[in-house]
Amino acid sequence: MNSDLVLSAVDVKKSFKTPDGDSIEVLRGATISIKAGESVALRGESGSGKTTFMNIISCLESVSSGEVFWLGKRVDNLSNSAQAKLRSGFMGFVFQNYCLMPELTALENVLLASRILGKCSRKEIDRAKDLLNAVGLSARLNYLPNRLSGGERQRVAIARAIINSPSVMLADEPTGNLDEDTANSVMNMLLELCKNNNTALLLITHNPDFAKITDREVLLSHGEILEVR
Repeated sequence: MNSDLVLSAVDVKKSFKTPDGDSIEVLRGATISIKAGESVALRGESGSGKTTFMNIISCLESVSSGEVFWLGKRVDNLSNSAQAKLRSGFMGFVFQNYCLMPELTALENVLLASRILGKCSRKEIDRAKDLLNAVGLSARLNYLPNRLSGGERQRVAIARAIINSPSVMLADEPTGNLDEDTANSVMNMLLELCKNNNTALLLITHNPDFAKITDREVLLSHGEILEVR
């Protein structure tokens, strides 16, 4: 396994059973490798299995067959608890619907990711503030999510995803709920933060313009991953 790779999936297959007992094959041997600090856009038609693939490479779903590696270590065959323990420090997540805790302030939401690792010292608090400042929210530290715009909520989510300095960030349509100008701003911010932290990014997007500004673009089609550029 190449030592530069932070995330790899090899010949991943995934099938689901329908209520009448039939089997639907969503992934038919999907393979991908991502290097440290690299940004990769994953595109594909609706229903092609992009979110399923993201769930599998993050070990939130099990493979039917194939292998998943994090930092060169095979992880698809580990227990759920072992996967969860590794995942919390290895991966950050950004979702379309933000997934912020409504009763927590912007600062507390960012710190939540550190608390999961059992860390909440002055060092983590200062880093959270620095990250919120980096995404333009230094004046919103104590705002609850319902007082923030959609773009501001997503910036909080990005800061939360990167506070633990993960090796990989998975972003599933992170601008899907935003207007065009806000989406452009958030996407540029996401790429810049990942670059500055040497965090690899796997971006699921329907937007061809966003795909073009990543280092590499791949397409999920008929259950397999094809290199576009």
